[in-house]
Amino acid sequence: MQRIALWSTLALALFACLFTARHAMAAAADGLLETGTKAPGFTLPSQEDKQVSLADYKGKWVVLYFYPKDMTPGCTVEAHNFQRDQARYDALHAAVLGVSLQSTDSHKAFCTKENLTFKLLADPEHKVIDEYHVPISSRGADQFASRVTFLISPAGKIVKVWPDVKVKDHSDEVLEAIEAAQKS
Repeated sequence: MQRIALWSTLALALFACLFTARHAMAAAADGLLETGTKAPGFTLPSQEDKQVSLADYKGKWVVLYFYPKDMTPGCTVEAHNFQRDQARYDALHAAVLGVSLQSTDSHKAFCTKENLTFKLLADPEHKVIDEYHVPISSRGADQFASRVTFLISPAGKIVKVWPDVKVKDHSDEVLEAIEAAQKS
């Protein structure tokens, strides 16, 4: 019985990942902000109940990653990898900001459970998600942002977009992109 429940959970998680990836690929054709575009400013509450603005990071690299849902398998792996590499981001003068439709309370619980120290921003009204043209998918009454990442330069320009994130290696890809951009 436990084996069936485990397989059902794994199948559901795989379906969610594939569903999100398909929507993220479609987003590229549907108007995600492109490289060279000025990154839209925003202010959203973090898991610490403090307002966080893109302007707070002027002069730094910003990894703005949108993700479907706190405490799901793919989102947890992605967050753990960003957390694992936090010292490398700090050394490159880069900040990691995660955005989802979940509330600050959900983000607090996720950060506490997973020992995350970077900012997770709550966008339940999908103002920033819409501003960056990140697709939203629905499953029943639940809505989820697609998994998309934007790399924003210290000058406030989008220098790279990942519309089809593979969570396992994503943090490494982002770090490589920052290093390459800093060299050029």
